[in-house]
Amino acid sequence: MEQFEWTVTTDQASERIDKFLTTMNESWSRTQVQIWIKEEHIKVNNAKVKSNYKVASGDVVTLEIPEPEKLEIIAENIPLEIVYEDEDVIVVNKPRGMVVHPAPGHYTGTLVNALMYHCKDLSGINGVIRPGIVHRIDMDTSGLLMVAKNDHAHESLVEQLKAKTTRRLYKAIVHGIIPHQHGTVDAPIGRDKKDRQSMTVTEVNSRDAVTHFTVLETFDQYTYVQCELETGRTHQIRVHMKYIGYPLAGDPKYGPKKKTLDIRGQALHAAVLGFIHPRTGKEMLFEAPIPEDMKQLLHQLRTK
Repeated sequence: MEQFEWTVTTDQASERIDKFLTTMNESWSRTQVQIWIKEEHIKVNNAKVKSNYKVASGDVVTLEIPEPEKLEIIAENIPLEIVYEDEDVIVVNKPRGMVVHPAPGHYTGTLVNALMYHCKDLSGINGVIRPGIVHRIDMDTSGLLMVAKNDHAHESLVEQLKAKTTRRLYKAIVHGIIPHQHGTVDAPIGRDKKDRQSMTVTEVNSRDAVTHFTVLETFDQYTYVQCELETGRTHQIRVHMKYIGYPLAGDPKYGPKKKTLDIRGQALHAAVLGFIHPRTGKEMLFEAPIPEDMKQLLHQLRTK
């Protein structure tokens, strides 16, 4: 375990502790420092602090860098549809039914297991279970995901998500006929008190959530829509569309209990992904066509 100690000078006073430490060593990202603070590896005057603590002249700052955990994820030779890859990022088109990262009940067969086989250099910011994972989509949602291959790329992509500068468009089939062409759902999302595995629109312990939607096509009892995320909350599109009365077709958690269309899981696909490249600053935009099962559903609805 590496140990460091600094005494804050007058010139350094009033700076946030996380920023102060990144100036002590430029190879440490602010995100990594914040994790060390949360895990109490960083102390000021032998006391724990928060990331927004402002150092004072004479403060003694100590850091004990923990030994890195060895990744215990099994690398599996699972086929991946790589849309783009370079030394910093990978963009993957995830199939419906694949879990993004290991979790209770899903320790193998995940996207992370496949990525560990495909490439050995993934960012370590999210730890052992979620190396490289910047954002997630649900197991039964298909489509585009960006993955970071190093901590610099990871931090940049996370900051873009926080700043709402990434572009994420989804295609979905929902129940009911939406009568207007465009709409925005601005409703906070939090855990459902009645079911801790579900999310719901609530003012209690919630976070702001905004979804924009556009009608692409209407059918007898369904609507084909495009949804754009302004925020990225858990199950956001599924919760918001249910909230306004148009739940996703096939959704086992938020849709009608009676199965309607023949599809495994919700008819939802992450079709467009855009971000600024962490190293080059270039605008990157990727598209993935809807999967075969959604194509078949649309064909059936059009020919009824």
